[in-house]
Amino acid sequence: DLATTLPAGLVLGAIPEREDPRDALVSGAGGLRQLPAGSRVGTSSMRRQRFLAAFRSDLDIVDLRGNVPTRVAAVDEGRCDAVVLAVAGLRRLGLAARITEELDPAVMLPAVAQGALALEVREHDEVTRALVAVLDDLAARAEVTAERACLRRLEAGCQAPVGALGRLQDGALHLRAAVASPQGVATVHLTFPVEEAEALGVRAAENLLAGLGLPSLRGVAWAGRELRDPELPHR
Repeated sequence: DLATTLPAGLVLGAIPEREDPRDALVSGAGGLRQLPAGSRVGTSSMRRQRFLAAFRSDLDIVDLRGNVPTRVAAVDEGRCDAVVLAVAGLRRLGLAARITEELDPAVMLPAVAQGALALEVREHDEVTRALVAVLDDLAARAEVTAERACLRRLEAGCQAPVGALGRLQDGALHLRAAVASPQGVATVHLTFPVEEAEALGVRAAENLLAGLGLPSLRGVAWAGRELRDPELPHR
């Protein structure tokens, strides 16, 4: 989790190669399409809850908190039939074997910058910036820049039901972004030159907001908690 607007004097010195950004289903009852009606699916994320409900309204989506092993244990102990977690987190904790299904982004768009790591450094620390620059990955940088720009323009907090996924392919940057509102899931898919990653994210957000008839998601009851600081949108 990283503020979408960094404090003065800090910059992202590098964004290394990205891990798989998708969400994963950990289940003892098959993949998302195979889960019996009424299955209890655990997740504390409003984004995941809303996208799950849009795809399978017959599931019983329950709030589930705790660290990754605790959530996986909820399936083993029978408290949930399935849980949804980030593929990246499961892999990094050596729990990749527990993944039942890597969820298609067409069903569940990941959170902004999911699977990416950031090296935050002091803006004027040229020595450190030069050292970490070798870790910067062009594709990850472009994708994350577009995704974060979209979230920033939406003025959405970390609890908002917002998904975004950038992909650099054949020299062009593609961005799919979505907001799950009470009226359904609004989605946009745009392609810009890679050099215009920031503009791509802003345009995607503005298209979503136009479709929702809103100037931003700030203060919208269904979009989650208010931002703690108006100058520092979170995530």
